[in-house]
Order: sequence, then C-alpha cells, then structure tokens
Amino acid sequence: MTYVNRRSVLKAGAALATSALAMPPLLSYGRGEKAVKIGMIDPVTAVYAAEGDSEISGARMALDEVNRSGGITGREVELIIEDSAANAGLAQQKAYKLMDRDQVDMLMGAVSSAVALSVNQAAHDRGKLYMVTGGHADQVTGSECHWNTFRICTTTWMLANGLAQTMLRKFGKRWYFITPDYAYGHTIQAAYAKILTKAGGTVLGNSLTPLGATDFSSFLIAAQASKPDVLMVLVGGGDQLTLMKQAAQFGLPQRMPMGGGLSELEVLSALPAEARRGWWELEWWWNQPKEPHVIKFVEAYRGRYNKTPSARSWFGYAGLHALALGANRAKSVDSRKVARALEGMELPPEVALQPNKIYFRAGDHQLMSNVFPGEALPDGSVPNVFKIAEVVDGDSVALPVAETSCKLDYPA
Repeated sequence: MTYVNRRSVLKAGAALATSALAMPPLLSYGRGEKAVKIGMIDPVTAVYAAEGDSEISGARMALDEVNRSGGITGREVELIIEDSAANAGLAQQKAYKLMDRDQVDMLMGAVSSAVALSVNQAAHDRGKLYMVTGGHADQVTGSECHWNTFRICTTTWMLANGLAQTMLRKFGKRWYFITPDYAYGHTIQAAYAKILTKAGGTVLGNSLTPLGATDFSSFLIAAQASKPDVLMVLVGGGDQLTLMKQAAQFGLPQRMPMGGGLSELEVLSALPAEARRGWWELEWWWNQPKEPHVIKFVEAYRGRYNKTPSARSWFGYAGLHALALGANRAKSVDSRKVARALEGMELPPEVALQPNKIYFRAGDHQLMSNVFPGEALPDGSVPNVFKIAEVVDGDSVALPVAETSCKLDYPA
C-alpha cells in the first residue's frame, strides 16, 4: 500500500513549477482539517503492471494539480494506492479495506475488466463512488451498471465498432480470433463477431487463452491453419507482447493481416520491429499537434517521469481530475451528490486532452471519449510507434443507452 500525501505533493511541486502545467504556489490547508481520501486499486505487479504504473503516474500528476488549485471543497486530497495484481478477488478485498479501514471518500482504478466488475460490486455494497479507469467490459456501464460507478475508458463495443469497418474494408470477412478467457475478452470478441456476422462475414474459430500465458504456439498454429483474411488478436498487456513476439517467430505478420481491438503504447514500445505489426485501436494518443493542451501535458509528464504518457496515463489523470471536478461542483464528497454532479459533465479541454465533446453520459455514466484506430509502425522509433488513421468520436461508435441494459439504481 502506498500513501501519496502532503509530503509527496510538496516534493513534486518544485518539478511542476517549471512545467507548462505549472500552477500557483501550493496552498496552505487548515491544520487539523480532515483530508479527502481517494483509494486507487491498480496492478503494481503481475501481467498488467506496466499499464497500472501508467495509470498511477497519471493520477499522481493530477493529484498535485488538484491540491495546488485548492483541493476538493478546500481540503487537501490524499491518494491511497493498493495493488490488485490483476486479481479480481484480491482487488475486492482491497476495496473493502480501503472503504472500511482507511475510510476513503471515493474509489478509482482498474486495468482488467474482471477487477473493475469486482470492485464495482464492493463499491455499490458500501454506496461509495467508483471511477473505473481501465476496465472495458460492456457490463460495467451496461447490465451491471450502478448509480455510483462511472467509467473513463471506452466499452468493448466502442473498441470493436471503431476498428471493425476498417478491417472489413481493407482485408476481408473471414476472421480467426485469439481471445483472453475472461470478461474483457469474451465481450469484445462477441462484439466483433456480431459486427462481422451482420456484414456477411464468418468467424473461422476462437481460441481462448489463459491470462498470463507464456506459450501461444498452439493457438497461432490453429489460426494459421484456418487461412483467415484477418487474425484478430484480442489479448492485451504482457500477453499481447508475448503473442506478437511468437507470431513474428512464425513469420505470421508478413503472411496475414493481424489486428485487434486494443493496443497500448506500453506494448507497442516494447515490441521488436519485426513483431510491431497490424491494425489496432488506441484510446488516447500523445501526438496530437492540433491540441495545445495535449502538447503541454506531454511536456509536463515527460519532465516528471522521463517517459511519454500513454492512454493509461490519461485514464489515471482524467479519472482523478473528474472526481475532483464532480465533488467541487457538488460542494460535497457525499457519493450520491457527486454522482449527480458528474452526470452529463463535460471534461474541460485541459483534462479531456483530445478533440470533440468528452462527457459522462447521464444514462449509463460512460465517458464519451474518442477512439484512435490506426497501424503499428515496424520502422518507427519509440515513442513514434503508431500512425493514427482517424479520430472517431465516442458518440458515433457507442451503443445508445437504451441498448446497453443499464438501469441506474439510485437509492430511494
């Protein structure tokens, strides 16, 4: 467990003072005044550790900015971090600990959908606001939505819908899938299969892989034998890194089009050139030259962490800022009041960090953000490892609220 409190805020203040996002000097909070506590549950270890680190880094950067601009309702904000280790059961235990022992006012975090769903249940049980940063399964803001849960990252349907037409148009309608065997994988594969079938295409096969697999050869051999127009790789994080390296050893990227719903800067940067292939979708990208706030954010992030921010960095950054914006709008940290304040709220440009209207839909609490489909660059140098084909606004690829199965269950 890691506490990020006033001491770390002071330490980071000097670095921020020279950044493009520098704010006025750190405010002096009243002695004895109770701090607002935000609990963050993310993987510090295990298969999604790199993505978790980026989310935490983004949240810490936002924490300093929030505290330097007055905190939440005039009170200092503390961030308490717990390691989920990408384990849903452990994450739920950590959620109860944060709420019952640490007495946090709000929760945030998650890289995997299974973790998001388990923390979602615990937060609803205690009536505590929960900002999901990175768990994509449709159910989070769909069939298992709750009044107290909001989500920063896109849904699996948005990811599939944002890339499917490109793959159909460029490569054909016979697809083979390699899918992680848990909530995220099942929902994104189902979304792709529905879109593919509706377009007259064929699912040639679907190999389910365990989380943390080290050998994907049997799945790759089965995919190759089916002779697909497209091999859809839906595994993420460290698993995607391992699979693409092994696919390159088989020579598959040169013999068949490959792609998937989601990739990340963390994965693309770690891949060798021969394995950095295919069409993917990102949920935020650091190189947006027409967005001045993005340029300033990237400069500040690099100055602080000596690396380029990823979509996960933005998830953590936007997630913590959104909690602060909602609570300050509500003039309270009461979860029900903050939830009402967040409904329909548009993120300001310096937090949204992308074009188009970025806002929380009132009907399901899903953030309507853009998706960034494009192609991995084998010849690119880090961090120039991806070429955005287009920026697709969230409203155009999301299911209407009426089709999400979400029924918000506010207490009477």
